[in-house]
Amino acid sequence: MGCKAIIIVQGYLASGKSTFARRLSEKLAVPCFVKDTFKIALCASVPIDNREESSRFSAVTFDAMMYAAEKLMEAGYPVIVEGNFVPAGVKAVNEADVIRSLIEKHAYKPLTYRFIGDTRVLHERFVKREGSAERGRVNTMFSEVLYDDFNRWCLNLDGFNVGGEVITVETTDFNKVDFEKLFCAAQRFIEAA
Repeated sequence: MGCKAIIIVQGYLASGKSTFARRLSEKLAVPCFVKDTFKIALCASVPIDNREESSRFSAVTFDAMMYAAEKLMEAGYPVIVEGNFVPAGVKAVNEADVIRSLIEKHAYKPLTYRFIGDTRVLHERFVKREGSAERGRVNTMFSEVLYDDFNRWCLNLDGFNVGGEVITVETTDFNKVDFEKLFCAAQRFIEAA
């Protein structure tokens, strides 16, 4: 308790955000909410049969995640939130503004890890993982995702900004990412908050 720090892991689809957020949570011993995993838990007893239903539950998932994150913030705990959070003009809800308002309301210090990469490579990753059991039916697209759509979705995320420090992580080739350096930066951030 007594550490008013929020780490946001945000960025392109299939860029490794969820895996990084979970590993970061383990290393720092800080609670973490991963949007896709949260959605699977939230929808465990709700059948999702098409993209429209899945999208509706994505909005519900974001609201539920922010509620849970705020409860930790009210108690002064650090928190990690992960997702492909969007800025103004992309969806009906400006997720960046919602997160920023929580940061301001609770006087938290933010650190954002912004995951990006070559969208052609990320699209291939996305297509491969789309049919995997770990994604869960609630997170599938229910139809083929063409590259142009995927690329547009990723680029729509570029305007996300909640203030504070931003660390950009280029994940076209995971072997070139210094994850230990990223973990150390988060540790220093938590200690200084």
